[in-house]
Amino acid sequence: MTAVTVNWLDRQGQPQQARWQSENGTPAPGQLQCVDDQLSASEAFRLVSSGVGLLWQGDYHNARQLLQALSRRVDKPPRNPPPPAKTPGEAFQRQRQQLARRAGLLSLLLIQIEADHRIALRRAQDVQQACLEAYGEQSGPYVLSLRELLGVIGAHEWRKKGVSVPALGGDAIHPHYGVFSPVRGEYVDLVAQTPLPAGVEQAFDIGTGSGVLAAVLARRGIRQVIATDQDPRALACATDNLQRLGLAAQVTVMQADLFPPGHAPLVVCNPPWLPAQPSSAVEYAVYDPDSRMLRGFLNGLAAHLTPQGEGWLIMSDLAEHLGLRQAGQLQGWIADAGLKVLGRLDTRPRHGKARDTSDPLHQARTAEVTTLWQLGRG
Repeated sequence: MTAVTVNWLDRQGQPQQARWQSENGTPAPGQLQCVDDQLSASEAFRLVSSGVGLLWQGDYHNARQLLQALSRRVDKPPRNPPPPAKTPGEAFQRQRQQLARRAGLLSLLLIQIEADHRIALRRAQDVQQACLEAYGEQSGPYVLSLRELLGVIGAHEWRKKGVSVPALGGDAIHPHYGVFSPVRGEYVDLVAQTPLPAGVEQAFDIGTGSGVLAAVLARRGIRQVIATDQDPRALACATDNLQRLGLAAQVTVMQADLFPPGHAPLVVCNPPWLPAQPSSAVEYAVYDPDSRMLRGFLNGLAAHLTPQGEGWLIMSDLAEHLGLRQAGQLQGWIADAGLKVLGRLDTRPRHGKARDTSDPLHQARTAEVTTLWQLGRG
């Protein structure tokens, strides 16, 4: 992929250039303007609303305060709000549009990072390790949105601290930047609680992400687990976590689009739950365009199961409540793939959004059920 560069004139009128960095593929702004502490929030909002990128050259902490001020203006309710959404699906689409608009405006406050991942601004915090983890070694300076940088910093803190997983006895999973964190523990608990097929000694974990489900399977006594993913960040993250947990000899991490070669008596998959287009790298753990991964798993499962083996599919029915997937469509896909349902285990979500009555999707979230489908050859 050809690197995109941004160009601007510094305060002395000299041309400058740096590589454009955007994790979610946001195009570089067509116009950049150097700004500093003299810029008011109102003027900044006017400029970003016109599509102007603001390259910050003042005090770093003041840039963070300006971003907060812009957030308040972006989030201000409109004078003439639209009528309430008629369906949960309409509410979902509106929310996606609002979040995209918000991200687009806030992402126009920019900051330059040097090749060694330093910020050459007053009172700049040390972001070298966080940026190294996210972007690797760099050969020159780059420009990115302050909003993305704060996400990189937050991911670095999560990676250091880790996420305690009760199904692993409280041991932590350390998510890397761009890899989904197992903060919604109900799907992990389903894998920890469902009875294993008799005598199972090998399992596949398809789309392993952070490696949390592979770790749970290994801790349950499965002697050999093959964990696959096609994202290099996920592969590195899973490898790191399994080494931390002392499970590297028990779990093999492999790059693959869905299945590894061979057959297994247990094949587990927790695909993205919503059939929609992701807008950033980490959203690929939430949104599955055209249900590609879900249908790919179902259509390939029978060919990778041993004769009496089980496939465990962990899915939420939130898509059905939002009108993104028809009721009964999943069961139809299961049958079309030559599979049968051997059993199911259901649970309700425990995350905070399920109790947030101000969430536009509250109606759908309160009805949501997460299911582990036990599937076998038809």
